[in-house]
Amino acid sequence: MKDQKSSLVVLSGAGISQESGIATFRDADGLWEGHDVMEVATPQGWKANPGLVLDFYNQRRAQLRAVKPNQAHQLCQALEAYYDVHIITQNVDDLHERAGSSHVLHLHGELLKARSSASSDYVQQWHDDIRLGDLAEDGSQLRPHIVWFGEDVPLLEQAVDICAKARTIIIVGTSLQVYPAASLYQYARPDAEIYYIDPQAASARLPDRVRLIPHVATVGMKQVYDHLSA
Repeated sequence: MKDQKSSLVVLSGAGISQESGIATFRDADGLWEGHDVMEVATPQGWKANPGLVLDFYNQRRAQLRAVKPNQAHQLCQALEAYYDVHIITQNVDDLHERAGSSHVLHLHGELLKARSSASSDYVQQWHDDIRLGDLAEDGSQLRPHIVWFGEDVPLLEQAVDICAKARTIIIVGTSLQVYPAASLYQYARPDAEIYYIDPQAASARLPDRVRLIPHVATVGMKQVYDHLSA
């Protein structure tokens, strides 16, 4: 059995939730559920048509209620029996939490929270639709608590610190194309073990020390879990 106090970080992206039925953030055609991402995932899109943006995320919130964590999420939690596990996810869903993971950091925000459109200081839990006229404590319109393209990633420094201390890093469900999240594994200590799980892993241009697992999240996580828990 591995040292229970050894630090393990999971860097997860859309691919881990795709197997639960959640569409990936951005397909090859640049659309997200049929919408141009610039319309629904940028400050400019929000300013131009807040009603459209609210409706889009209301639909994502309804979709989230209809899906469940899959084996990949569950295996991330199961690793807590052997390691001090921290999840750093680009996903805005709560599937890691629902699978029971104890430490989850959402780099790009959370679908089940809302915030002031005037200040990121006013954030609250929000499980229902957000409508035009729903106001934050400061009197401004509520917006989804999502980090949109062009906005700062407020938890990035915390994520870097967590990665820098990890002895093991598992990258799963991400094509490593969205920065700055894609660069987090580069902060790992020189002796850290790094695993990359992705169907296209074999063609990834990564340092030699990264172990490539060319499978979908559920299959790849099972392989890595079996190895790390042996």
